[in-house]
Amino acid sequence: MFFADSPEQLPGATDLAGMSGLEFLQGILDGRLPAPPIGKPLNYSLFSAESGRVIFRGTPDFDCCNPLGVVHGGWYGTLLDGAMACAIQSMVPRGTTFTTLEYKINILRAIPLGVEVDAIGISDHVGRSTGVAHGEIRGVDDDRLYATGSTTCIVLDLPRG
Repeated sequence: MFFADSPEQLPGATDLAGMSGLEFLQGILDGRLPAPPIGKPLNYSLFSAESGRVIFRGTPDFDCCNPLGVVHGGWYGTLLDGAMACAIQSMVPRGTTFTTLEYKINILRAIPLGVEVDAIGISDHVGRSTGVAHGEIRGVDDDRLYATGSTTCIVLDLPRG
């Protein structure tokens, strides 16, 4: 897996129009397409993708801390937003994409620095104009639940080139 280093490395709308959402995610997993650049500084990446279920895996480090020295809520939100929205993306057909309309997270406990976690997104509904999904962050080694979330995404038609 590689991360995009410049906007020129990211696929354009016409490139995406020829792929289903799941094909796009599988392209990231097998290295044909770049991973989202945000994963590099936040130390997470796409781990698995199947229809309706996506997992991001990451490990928070000190750079992900707030002024109190604990993992910032934005780190939880970024991983859950990605996993839940991509669970929706995994079910959109060719010629469409998505974007997050809103999401909510509930942080249940602090993730200790250096603990590897999975952000698991599961789609509940994907229609012509909206998608709904839920998710959770769990420890890889101990399956401990750290956060839950839900999202609504808008499904969009891509321009055809």
